[in-house]
Amino acid sequence: MAFIELKDIDAGYEKGKPILKNFHLSVEQGELVSLLGPSGCGKTTTLRTIAGFIMAEKGSVTIGGKDYTNVPPNKRNIGLVFQNYALFPHLSVFDNVAYGLRRRKVSKPEIAKRVADVLHLVSLKGFEDRLPAQLSGGQRQRVALARSIVIEPELLLLDEPLSNLDAKLRDEMRAELSRLQHQLGITMIYVTHDQIEAMSLSSRIIVMNEGLIEQSGPPEDIYEYPATPFVARFVGFDNRIDGTLTRLESKSVHVDVQGVEFISTRPSPNLSKQDEGKSVSLYFRPDDTQIGVEPGKNAFEVTIDFSNYQGNTTQYAMHLGSHALRAVVPGKPIADGTDRTVFSIPPDKVIAEKGVR
Repeated sequence: MAFIELKDIDAGYEKGKPILKNFHLSVEQGELVSLLGPSGCGKTTTLRTIAGFIMAEKGSVTIGGKDYTNVPPNKRNIGLVFQNYALFPHLSVFDNVAYGLRRRKVSKPEIAKRVADVLHLVSLKGFEDRLPAQLSGGQRQRVALARSIVIEPELLLLDEPLSNLDAKLRDEMRAELSRLQHQLGITMIYVTHDQIEAMSLSSRIIVMNEGLIEQSGPPEDIYEYPATPFVARFVGFDNRIDGTLTRLESKSVHVDVQGVEFISTRPSPNLSKQDEGKSVSLYFRPDDTQIGVEPGKNAFEVTIDFSNYQGNTTQYAMHLGSHALRAVVPGKPIADGTDRTVFSIPPDKVIAEKGVR
């Protein structure tokens, strides 16, 4: 049995209007799982259902083999970290971290030891007497982490905890979270809409859309082999070209796009021989493209709308008929005044899918 199991869950903020419908989720002990998806897809609803802030209308919530479906939040041994830190502004760092232990009536000597240990763990030794207003954003987030860890929870839930930090602090805190998770071996569920955050932190990513799980797997599988058009677009396959499937072979997909043969050599499990002659969509990343090459397979003459020099790379906006395309390629822009070029994409960088979601 998995450490966390949600079975047949219907849950939402209004009775009779569930965001999660017949929802299933399982997490193994010691995993760091990210729930990834756009706003409104059900990530936070899932987290709040596990925490007990939302009681499921249907289904069951099991943690560590125990049924927690109807157990209130304060009776669940779960740590929570939010994006707004939720620190008490009038309490010192020590007292903020010690708050949960005092509520549990832990002895003063034990509180002193555990708070000291966890502040050392999150690199805040010497900050015990400071108020939250005297701390940087990264330090406040470390206090929030320390407060959640010090109670020795079975599970740590994190709801977009780094979204209020600047880019440099986010990088630092991602590394800190990864270090803590490996050091403590604690099970974590991390909510984010940022694919880089999910990729860099997680042992497994669950991509959600409209209250459903679109795909679950290791970061490299999500990134390299998205299972649906939605996942592909969400993890950076921003270019899409529509065409007609002309031939499906064991190791390649052949698509006619405006009279030019386009080939994909990536697996396409949702296509079959019966789809030959039907419409398909091709997806690929802007940074996998090439421009200025000779026409041929997987190459088209396109119109350049504009280019944006970004130092090591140049970003191009182009169009092929009604298809808007983007390319990110190394080097400086091609000569000013050039409004046509040849655009190509390697066959192993293209995903072919039927249907668009």
